[in-house]
Amino acid sequence: MKIPAAHSFDCTPKEAILLQERLRRQVIPHGDPGVIHLIAGADASYAKGEDVIYAAVVVLTFPELTPVEYAWAEAETTFPYIPGLLTFREGPALLEAFRKVQSEPEVILFDGQGIAHPRSLGIASHMGVLLDRPTVGVAKRLLTGTVDEPARDRGATSPITSRDEVIGMAVRTKSRVKPVYVSVGHRIDLKPAVRLVLAADRGYRLPEPTRQAHLFSNTVRRHGGGSVKAVQTTLL
Repeated sequence: MKIPAAHSFDCTPKEAILLQERLRRQVIPHGDPGVIHLIAGADASYAKGEDVIYAAVVVLTFPELTPVEYAWAEAETTFPYIPGLLTFREGPALLEAFRKVQSEPEVILFDGQGIAHPRSLGIASHMGVLLDRPTVGVAKRLLTGTVDEPARDRGATSPITSRDEVIGMAVRTKSRVKPVYVSVGHRIDLKPAVRLVLAADRGYRLPEPTRQAHLFSNTVRRHGGGSVKAVQTTLL
């Protein structure tokens, strides 16, 4: 993928917050990605107490959800783990992984928040602005806002609200299993984002793109990158 020039990630937490305040004005919280042929999932993994980040991107066909490409990268970070500033820890490795992707996915799902974030710039929105692509945040936990529990059946939804504004949706992707928290990242509306997450699941709580990226990033981390170097960019 061709990646536009990114800002420096070499900053303090205070500088990172100021940068988030500036970048959130560049987020486009609406749009239609059109016909989707390829969808990507992105995630990052690191061992507790370690500062090496292993980022993974998996590209799948849509709607078949067949993996066609895997890419990964590792990067050492000095940025601490601070809730709400996740991109400053994982972003450099994720960008390197995306630079290795040869295909052109129309939409990217991130394991994290979009605009459902204290400063409206979770990792899906932040990376969406940097990549200039439609992105969706699919988080396992609520970071901000309030939400009622959706009904127990698959497909049930409940809005996440903050200051009387809908900032995302709790989505039951599997009956009687905890929902995921979907929010707009960049260049897509909430309704199509929710439809896409439901269309991209294979019977698990996580949609297949981020589930595959999560599994792959953990595989890379467990091997320390060494024995999986042959699949840095592997077309299946």
